[in-house]
Amino acid sequence: MTADEANSNDGARKKAQPPDPDLKNFGETLAAFRKRAGLTQEQFGPLVGYSIQYVASVEQGRRHPSAEFVNKSNEVLDAFGVLQIAARQMKRRRGLAAWFRRWAELEEEAVALNTYECRSVPGLLQTEAYARAQIENVPPVPTEDEAEDRIARRLERQELLHRTPYTTFSFIIEQTVFERQTGGPEVTRALIDYARECARLPNVDIQIMPTVSPEHAGTDGPFCLLESQDHQWWGYSEGQKAGRVISDPKDISDLHLQYAKLRIQALNPADSMGLLMRMRGSL
Repeated sequence: MTADEANSNDGARKKAQPPDPDLKNFGETLAAFRKRAGLTQEQFGPLVGYSIQYVASVEQGRRHPSAEFVNKSNEVLDAFGVLQIAARQMKRRRGLAAWFRRWAELEEEAVALNTYECRSVPGLLQTEAYARAQIENVPPVPTEDEAEDRIARRLERQELLHRTPYTTFSFIIEQTVFERQTGGPEVTRALIDYARECARLPNVDIQIMPTVSPEHAGTDGPFCLLESQDHQWWGYSEGQKAGRVISDPKDISDLHLQYAKLRIQALNPADSMGLLMRMRGSL
């Protein structure tokens, strides 16, 4: 295959990729306000100080708009702040897998969140270095921008731990997740330190499930339970390239029974912190 043929194939693959739905929605909103103002792209571009090509790319959902572009467009089009709201919503979802976005939206309104994890430390408890090691080690390797987006969004979600009124958090994490030393010993030491720091928050409980656990209610895999502000419970489970928000009352009841059993089988919070300290000392 010649270089020209390879470039042609790359271009075809890029064209075949569907646009990001959030970018597409923002672009359609921008185009609607521009048309409402009676402006063509050629007329609108100079008014906001951007090229016609830039405007077209944003409206087609192929380019992330800059904050300056959003603010100037909102002003020129007299969009009542709608464009800024749309941009904030888009930013919150940027860096999240499509199948996780609905759950992330539910998280933001939660009054309680219970998480059992056996694959990795939950995102709400990750350090930047641990998140980076996770993201960069799983093929296909992301671009630098993609990796930074994912890391930034994962760390932004951690604001949920500190906001008031407090959301109540319970985490049950397998001991083996820390023993794996993702990113190396130094990253793991910092990860343990951060987990212990989070555990000191008045609204956070962390329990460790010992590696040797003859009785274990979590062998079906990781899951989360969430209580919304209107006291409705939701569940979430995730696998390879897919995630599922659960609302069926019977399924939710089953998950509650599993989580209650896991809380009994795991070490209590104080013993869990003691185990983490011993693990840290052995690194």
